Amino acid sequence: MAEIVRSADERADAFYRAHAREALRTAWAFTVVWHEQCVDLLAMEGEEVVGTARLRIAASLGHVERIVVDPQYRRRGIGRALLLELDDIANYYNCHKMTVGVLAGGEAQKFFESCSYHQEALIPQHDFKLDVAMLRKFLL
Repeated sequence: MAEIVRSADERADAFYRAHAREALRTAWAFTVVWHEQCVDLLAMEGEEVVGTARLRIAASLGHVERIVVDPQYRRRGIGRALLLELDDIANYYNCHKMTVGVLAGGEAQKFFESCSYHQEALIPQHDFKLDVAMLRKFLL
């Protein structure tokens, strides 16, 4: 039996890179071409960073990993502008859908729904034992 140990170095990532293609082929029953990447955006007010967003692209999906706007700069369209730029980037990489997970019923869900996202699923007691709404937006 193999010994199970925690990894605090790059060995886990190196192993995954070496075996990912076969693992994905087995999991999805076809050869998966996997080009995963992250794109970070900054919203700038002069020299000051007032917002940021991160998009993870994989398997023709764009996933909004985070979007944060300084509270002093909210309600000025910065979050919406960040999301629109993420849409453009995802379209460039031929993503067909954007997703994001947020606290169900919270302000973030209302924000994303105002930006044309729709609830696709509700995951009970998911993050921090709170319900998470998985939202999606289909792209062009």
